[in-house]
Amino acid sequence: MRSVHKRFWEIDALRGVAILLMVLFHFLYDLVFFDISHVDIWSGPVFYIGRSAAILFVFLVGVSLSLSHSRSKVLGLQVSFNKYFKRGFHIFLWGMVFTLASWVLFPDKVIVFGVLHFIGVAIVLSYPLLEYRLPNLIGGFIVLFLGGLVENFTVDLPWLIWVGLTPAGFQTLDYFPLLPWFGVTMLGIFAGNMMYPDHHRKYELPDLSQNPLISALEFMGRRSLAIYIIHQPLLVVVLYASGIIDVNSLGIQ
Repeated sequence: MRSVHKRFWEIDALRGVAILLMVLFHFLYDLVFFDISHVDIWSGPVFYIGRSAAILFVFLVGVSLSLSHSRSKVLGLQVSFNKYFKRGFHIFLWGMVFTLASWVLFPDKVIVFGVLHFIGVAIVLSYPLLEYRLPNLIGGFIVLFLGGLVENFTVDLPWLIWVGLTPAGFQTLDYFPLLPWFGVTMLGIFAGNMMYPDHHRKYELPDLSQNPLISALEFMGRRSLAIYIIHQPLLVVVLYASGIIDVNSLGIQ
């Protein structure tokens, strides 16, 4: 029988795919941002690369929360709210680092509630939902629907930005409001509870974990937070070092 301490290779590999797509999208985004390229990043193939990365990544947040919860139950450990709060708070603080950096470098497009802010809050909000299947399925689609309804609303209440309601003219470098993105996380929890009951894979899969490509994707997936934190500054450094952009392009005096 499979050990509950062993990771599911397919989850890490899928997270690695999401990270790879995200880095590719941000590389193309940087080229447009620094006026090196004029490729359309808001529609067509490039847009769908970025959107696919985001959906897959946020969906896997829900799957991973489900797996963490089921592993604790199988091991007879207390499923403590503090565990999820501390993890969420840790990731949210990294989001605040990005907020500060964007405020210094790009004050007209500050990251108020980006993907790290969202994941931090989603981990905490998910705690009472981790036991359930159908409520997450139904609730997930409801949240997605509400997100579509409010997408084009503008309200002069900046404190609701994190929910999905933005003031007119709002601009930011990264934005993942609860509506609709928490719905994607809820669907991930549902999928995790369905596909991995009691922390065991419901359906058999061939073990591809020794495949070099899969192993590389697993490696990235297991280090997704670290890669996310360093990849954007690293991309800018590489572009600068290669002479593609100059220091003035960074907005630093």
